[in-house]
This record gives sequence, structure tokens and C-alpha cells, in this order.
Amino acid sequence: MPDKHLPPLAAAAAGMALAATLAGCSAAPVDPDGARASAGASDGFPVTIASSLGSATIEQRPARVVTIGQGSADTVVALGTTPVGVEVDSWGGDGDGYQPWLREALEESGEELPALITATPEVDVEGILELEPDLILAPQSGITQADFDLLSAVAPTVAYPGDAWSTPWDEQIRIIGQALGESDDAEAIVRDIRDELRAVADQNPQFEGTTFSYLYTGEPGVLGVFQAGEPRVDILTGMGLTVDPVIAEQPVTPGTSSSLIGLERADILNDSDLVFTWFSDPDQQAAIEAQPLYAQIPAVRRGSDVVSYDRSFVTASSLITPLTVPWVLADFVPRIQDAVAVVSNAPAASE
Repeated sequence: MPDKHLPPLAAAAAGMALAATLAGCSAAPVDPDGARASAGASDGFPVTIASSLGSATIEQRPARVVTIGQGSADTVVALGTTPVGVEVDSWGGDGDGYQPWLREALEESGEELPALITATPEVDVEGILELEPDLILAPQSGITQADFDLLSAVAPTVAYPGDAWSTPWDEQIRIIGQALGESDDAEAIVRDIRDELRAVADQNPQFEGTTFSYLYTGEPGVLGVFQAGEPRVDILTGMGLTVDPVIAEQPVTPGTSSSLIGLERADILNDSDLVFTWFSDPDQQAAIEAQPLYAQIPAVRRGSDVVSYDRSFVTASSLITPLTVPWVLADFVPRIQDAVAVVSNAPAASE
């Protein structure tokens, strides 16, 4: 992502906010896990949370939260706070840009929808400033050092602890819980999600030992796989499926949780019982499957591939949050059951 440049009005306002922030804040100690409440604070504040881009000191329980990136707004809502601003999702969102599971949760609880902000190709710092946030959460995002510095002038900003877009889902939830002073509830959310996925595994013993690969294609000639640790893979292993062991043998593309294997090596997927992927529409699927090397992948040939065209579903199933998991499972589980049944019923020669 290119360096961001702040509009003149936002630059001036951010400078004033930075001066106020520096005048009013003092650093709190950081524990080995990256966050610790200062001694004697009955409500757990102030708290300092470290990230790869810098530390954020949150002086008191936040009330006006802005989220950037994927998944954070879901946890904020689950922990009892309605964000004042969330990043627009122009790919997987609804016609207004809201992710449907977030919109449904807020409307069901009678809460107002937050303002939508943009973060790509540039973070709208001026728009965020107008929301007067007291906390900006971006633990699963691609914000740059320049973004972080500008945002931190507006409000304490929590970025990612490792690489951009690489924060494990459970760590993301715990970071948000620390920032909101709700660590116990955040830990309970992590347990609940694991229990929810484990319940699917318990109810579907046929999933055990069933191997899968999660593919991405994009365009003809391209073939890659997602690795364990990527949420769209982890949600499936949480339900009892097993990543095809050959996937872990592939070199990981730097800065990602995926591997580009190339269509010419599609035969390494011969032992995958299932494959998962998505396409923009049936025409794209037809173009990809017209490639003989792709069409000969056993799971594609026998019909034990699980495919989606629904952008909202694809987005939700690539996240593990307290809102996406229940939203996805109602549709996902029956489709996986059908694909596993295809494998079970296939003639031995085709396996």
C-alpha cells in the first residue's frame, strides 16, 4: 500500500490533536504480552498495548471507537460497544457498504449504524477525526507506519502485533478485549467460538479424517492454496476437517498465509478429499474449470468441491469473529456435509 498523504485540513487538526495527546498522556508499563493495566486502577485503565507500529496508551474506558480493517467491529459489538465508525466494505458488504452480519446484529439490538469510513487506497484521517474517537482499533489491517502516526495524533491507535493482515483471530479478540477493558469477556468469546466449531465436529463425525485444500485462482493459469493459520482454513479445521498434509510442504509467500503452487503442479492436490474456493460468477468458474489441469483435480472432477459466488459469504467465511461464525455455519455446514457424502459415495477408482 502506498504512503498516505493527509489533506491540509486534517493535517492541521491532527497536529493540534497530537499536541493535546502528548500533553495529556503518560506512558504506562508494558508487560511481556504487550499490555498491562497500571497498578491500582480499579477499572483496568490506563492500559498500554504494543504493536509493530508503536504503542497505544488508553487512559480510560473508551466510548467512541473507530475500527479499521477486518473483524474488529464484530468483537467490539459483541463486547457491548457500538462503534462510531467502521471501515466500508465495498467488496463483501451490502449496497451501503456495511457487512451484513454486523448490520443485522446492530439492527436487532436497536443500535444506530456507525458511520462508514474509507481506509483504501488511503485512510480517511479527516473523516475519522470528525467522529471524535477516543480509540482506533486496527489489529487486523494493513495500515502503514505513516497511517499509524497520523491516527495516533487523533486517538490512541492499536495496530497489529506482527505483520499486517496476519493477526490470529483469537489474538485479535484478546487485543480488543484489553483495549476495551473487557479481557474476561473477550476470553469467553474465544472459548465460545471454539466450542461452537467443536460442536459441528461432534455432530459430524464423518468430517474426521476428511482432507481439504482451500484454493485461490483469480484468473486462468493461477493456482494457490491457503495455509493453516489463515482464518478460512482454521474455521474448517475447527469443524473437524484436516488440511491436506501436502499444503504445509509448500513455500509460503512472504507477507501472506498462502502459497502459490502454479497450475502446472495441480496434481499435488490429488489426495485432497475436498477443495474450497470462490468465483465471481459462474462464467469465471467455467473459465477456470475449462483448464484441463484444473479440471483434473480429483475433488473438482468428482464434485466434492465447495464453491461460492456470494461475496458476503466469502468474506464472512474468511473471518473468525463472534458475529461471522454463527452467520456462516447455517449455510456452510450443509454444503460441507454434501461434499463429504460425495467423497464417501465415490467409486474407489476415482479417489
